Amino acid sequence: MKLHQDSSGALNTVTGYGAGYVEINLERHAGSILVMPDAPVIPWPVTSFEQLTPELFAMLVDSAPEVVVFGSGERLRFPHPRLTAMLTARRIGVETMDFKAACRTYNILMAEGRKVAAALLIEA
Repeated sequence: MKLHQDSSGALNTVTGYGAGYVEINLERHAGSILVMPDAPVIPWPVTSFEQLTPELFAMLVDSAPEVVVFGSGERLRFPHPRLTAMLTARRIGVETMDFKAACRTYNILMAEGRKVAAALLIEA
């Protein structure tokens, strides 16, 4: 799916996605990533849902978002609470949805000015 880019260009926006990729500001990423509105896109070293660890979610703590939108891959799968415990202990909400819904939701929250992060799992 192709999305239209906001003309401001100042914030990281999902501009497209499909099987095995996501585009942030028209730059294609073929692996899992962490996205915040005003920070560089970070490669997220995970290629399957089964590889998720607390340390992978802990990579988001320093950015201190209000909410993390977790795109769990092609289908909706909820991470075990122990995986996101570090985030919830710091009062960072975690919303889980499939990859495509996570891309759309991130864009909406980002456009509203919310302090949001997206953890997008792209499975190999």
